[in-house]
This record gives sequence, C-alpha cells and structure tokens, in this order.
Amino acid sequence: MSQTTLRDIAAATGLSIGTVSRALKNQSGMTESTRSLVLETAERLGYDFAQLRSGPIRRIAFLLHSQHNTLASGSFFSPVLHGAEEVCRREGIALSFFAVGPAEPVMGLIRLHQPDAILCAGYFEPEVLTALQQAGKPMVLVDMQRRGFKSVNPDNLHGGYLATQHLLRAGRKRIAMLSGSLAHYSIQQRNRGFRQALFDAHVHADPDLEVTLPAVGDAEQSVSDAVQALLALPKRADAVFCYNDSTALAAMKACRKAGLKIPQDIAIVGFDDIAAAPAGIPPLSTVRVDKAALGQTGVELLLQKTENHPSQITVPVELIVRESSHGV
Repeated sequence: MSQTTLRDIAAATGLSIGTVSRALKNQSGMTESTRSLVLETAERLGYDFAQLRSGPIRRIAFLLHSQHNTLASGSFFSPVLHGAEEVCRREGIALSFFAVGPAEPVMGLIRLHQPDAILCAGYFEPEVLTALQQAGKPMVLVDMQRRGFKSVNPDNLHGGYLATQHLLRAGRKRIAMLSGSLAHYSIQQRNRGFRQALFDAHVHADPDLEVTLPAVGDAEQSVSDAVQALLALPKRADAVFCYNDSTALAAMKACRKAGLKIPQDIAIVGFDDIAAAPAGIPPLSTVRVDKAALGQTGVELLLQKTENHPSQITVPVELIVRESSHGV
C-alpha cells in the first residue's frame, strides 16, 4: 500500500492540498496543465488512487469502445448492457451508456458526468485505461483483462478448447481458425484454447490454417477472402473455428457460395451464441456465453464493499452443438 499522501503531492507541485484533491478527483475549476501536473506527480510518487474512493455508488458510466458500437458487436454487448441495467435498477443506480474512441476526450466526459464508478466493456487501449484509472473511481473491465484492474470475463480459453475438441472428435483433420486482433484479450484466449486442444490431441498446428482478419474494411468480404484462401490450400481446411458468431455466419455464407455442403464438406463452429446463431443456414454450433451475466457480475463487483472478494471473475461457457458441425 502506497504511503504517498495529498500533502506529499502538494509539496512536490507547490500547489495547495485542496487543488491537488480537486485535480485527482477530476473536478472542474482548474487548467489542464495544472491537472496534468498533479496526475503526473501522483503517478511518479506512487500515489494509491484507490484512496479517493468513498461514498455509495449512485451513478455508473458504462463505456463501450466505438469499434464495438456496431451492428455485429451489438449482438454481444447489448445483452451485457441489459444485464448491467438489471442490477442497477434493483440497486437504485443510474446507468449511463457512452461509446468512446481513443481520440475522444474520455476524461472530459468523466468530469462532465461525474459517475461514481466506471464499467468498461470490451477492448480499450492501455493508454485509455490508465487515464481512466487516474480518475480514482471504482472500475471494472468486462470482456477484457489487464494487470491492476478488476475484471469479469467468459471462460474464453476453455470455450476455444471445447470448440476445437468437438471438431477433432467429429473426425476433422484440418481445423482452421479465423481470429480478430490478438491484442483483444478474449480473442487471444480463444486462440490459446484452440492451440491447446490441437496440442493435447497431438495434432500439428499449421500456421497456414490460422488467419487473423483485418480490423478495418468490409468485414464480410474479409471473411470471404480468408475462406477462399483456406479452401485453395493444397490440403484444404475441413473445419473452421471462428472467434465469434458473426464471423462464423459469414464463413458459412462464403462456403455455400463456393459450393460446399455444411457440415459434410466443412464443419464450422462460432463463439458467443448470439441470437442469429440458431437461425443460421444451417443452424450454427457455437460456444454459449451468458452475456447478461457478464454485465450483472460487472456491476456487482463494482458494488463489493470489501477487498476479500476475487478481483478476476470467470463466467462459465457451454458448447452448443447444432447442424453446422454435426450431421451426416
């Protein structure tokens, strides 16, 4: 526990204790240069920002990265938000939703709305998380993990393992994986589960079968290009594990367009079990994530009064087998 006090920071900056306190709490009434000086000095001296946390939580800011604020990602994060709303209604807490990007003045938003706590859903750049942490408010990451932060995540690694193990047990020999950026904790863990299942089955992990989809551009076209490349290999893929359901549904469409029968010619498994998964052609096998539970648990973790509770919570997942990977 850091022993650095407001008095120490005031002495180091030549400012009053009141000014230091307002700067650390991101209150108005000072220049950005003064605020930056206080925050930089506090960080350099090792000040424990948790010392600022006091009083009941009555307002929570639900932050979603703008890259997730899309139709495809919304099918995952909307239930997360609804789960958070459910607990907030029960506890009499006001929940505000904000979609933010790395270039946006997120700290200005926090100062303007003055939430008592912050729930960050999905991927955020390390710089954004560090800036938010300096606000000195209770904070929990949902579907993201980073050292020094409380977090709630689905069991991504086990889910990736279950999906790949299922395809191996179905007799598939050339299992590909379509991933997003491995900078995303959830995708990284799903990829680890995929690799671990191959390793445990003594199956060689062929780098030609692992494709990282670009973060920009037409998502469906990117999946189509990736599927065409997998099918053009000398030994083509006979199964695909996709890092999420939206990708899996696009992959099935590309396979059908190429004249393949699913699952006879190629089996496909997704992840998340979004509402569109059982309506796929054919219905999509996937790893079910209790998305509402992620939001509920995130708020409950914010409300914990003691430090005796786990700071990293993992929500179980379940393999759901449908026709896309199981059939004649």
